[in-house]
Amino acid sequence: MGAVRKSNAALGAVGCVLLLALVAGGCKQRVMPDVSALRPAAGDRWYGGIYRVNETGELRSLDPVAINDVTSAHIAENIYDQLLYFDADLNLTCELAERWEISPDGRAYTYYLRRGVYFHDDPCFPGGKGRELTAEDVAYSLTRCCDARTGTLSADYFRGKVVGAEEFYEATREAAATGTEPRVKSVRGFRVLDRYTFRIELVEPFGPFEYYVAMNFTGIHPREAVEYYGKDFFQHPVGTGPFRFVRWTPDRECVLVRNERYWKRDSAGNQLPYLDGVRFTFVKDDKVQFLEFTEGNLDECYRIPSEFFPLVVDEQKQLRSAFRRFQLLRVPALSTQYYGMVITHPVFADRRVRQAFCFAVDRERILRYVLKGQGGEPAHHGLVPPAMPDYPARSVVGYRFDPSKARQLLADAGFPMGRGFPAIELQLNSGGGRNQLVAEAVQSQLAEVLGIRIGLKMVEFARHLDEIDHGRAPFFRLGWIADYPDPESFLNLFYGKLVPRDSSAPSPLNSTRYRNPRYDELFESARRTLDRHQRNRLFARAEQIAIADAPMVLLFYDEDYRLLQPYIRGYRNNAMDRRQYAYVWFDRDAIAR
Repeated sequence: MGAVRKSNAALGAVGCVLLLALVAGGCKQRVMPDVSALRPAAGDRWYGGIYRVNETGELRSLDPVAINDVTSAHIAENIYDQLLYFDADLNLTCELAERWEISPDGRAYTYYLRRGVYFHDDPCFPGGKGRELTAEDVAYSLTRCCDARTGTLSADYFRGKVVGAEEFYEATREAAATGTEPRVKSVRGFRVLDRYTFRIELVEPFGPFEYYVAMNFTGIHPREAVEYYGKDFFQHPVGTGPFRFVRWTPDRECVLVRNERYWKRDSAGNQLPYLDGVRFTFVKDDKVQFLEFTEGNLDECYRIPSEFFPLVVDEQKQLRSAFRRFQLLRVPALSTQYYGMVITHPVFADRRVRQAFCFAVDRERILRYVLKGQGGEPAHHGLVPPAMPDYPARSVVGYRFDPSKARQLLADAGFPMGRGFPAIELQLNSGGGRNQLVAEAVQSQLAEVLGIRIGLKMVEFARHLDEIDHGRAPFFRLGWIADYPDPESFLNLFYGKLVPRDSSAPSPLNSTRYRNPRYDELFESARRTLDRHQRNRLFARAEQIAIADAPMVLLFYDEDYRLLQPYIRGYRNNAMDRRQYAYVWFDRDAIAR
């Protein structure tokens, strides 16, 4: 078996070299944008063009309250606006709110809305003309986040924090189960003060809360669209963002067009966006995506296939000569790749088993030989990546490869060299191929170090997430990208009070269903702390407790590599992979060259 694997790997390497030779020096003419379709804008910029980008994951939903995957987020953030958002450096900035205030006690957040912001033109409105956004729309959108009847995946961000959110969620959950109207009609802490002023009242001070209204699930949308499209609203989104939804063909494409009435302008006074539209495709294979990019059929290529990486990027992390016609953007990401273990499942109920798995994985070997250096750095610390601003991530003691310790822990748990260990599968999605390569390496290491043979179960992404949320995948692969630049965005994944009492109910944040009262106590104390430096120290103490309990096999911290065509300008590369296509434009002179 080993010889066959080696032979296949060698053939794969030769194939990569031949393939890249064709890509780099082939005679196929590259597809370029039509310069005649570009129109001049102030500041030597250009309007026009359709931006073509591929997503290797599934598009799951375009209803903001149901978004918790990156593919859906990348598309939705170009359709909807939030009260606040992030600038190019991930600092909070005004969006639909032209200003905001936080009360001295940290319990009230007041947002003053822009006037003259309009929803997209859509058949849900009388005459098909989008109306002006008001504070009522903000209240409606955020209330849907807390309404169990919507299939919300974002209620946990408000429950227990916003006054009345917990009561409303429970009332709507009961109403959904009984088919009756909820006994609680609204979230008391969402208050419309007047047509353009909205306030959120918290149960107690909550330091990271200011980021919550910048998250994708808080995209503001109109009641008319939800009522008009009903259960199909998730595939007929209506927002106020830079692009308007046109169509979504599952597994093929999603098309957006320019919002002609978008409110935002650039520093030169140009109305945004510059592009006439964005076309998302859904090719799952990252090698095919890469080839499509090099042939000019895509304007962006997020991540370089691991097999190709050392032939495209040199040891100094610069493009090799054959690929220097492209632009390379890279940034240490606020992103961690891991395997979750559901601790309520009999296989992973014993902490020693979970720790054995953590010590049995050689992360450095995976980065060097599987990812070819593209993965950033090994996750030898906690879940929060070192790229997190102002956080002492490297002070958290995690797991390094230690076969002896791994074997001893497994033996102590009653499974010496894996004897008698139950059958278990690792569930994963393809992720363009990288996920499978890493999973095969971990599968081999667990067999070699612990004598445990795990199966690999590949499922499409929407089903993958659904099974994880409902606890039906006891051993699963996920990556977590920060929703906002605060460690709480990661450490929520360990918060025991997010685990539902009903074991059959979804737990979309704490998917390992981990509980530790001491962790929860420190985590809550940190969240109540308004001073960021002090808050981060408390978060680090809490994280150390969770890491010692090992509900996850942490693999590596991402470094994002992105290739752009030579004519792309205005791309806002950032550590959270926010896709703000409103600022992207095509350089006509670069196309002409």
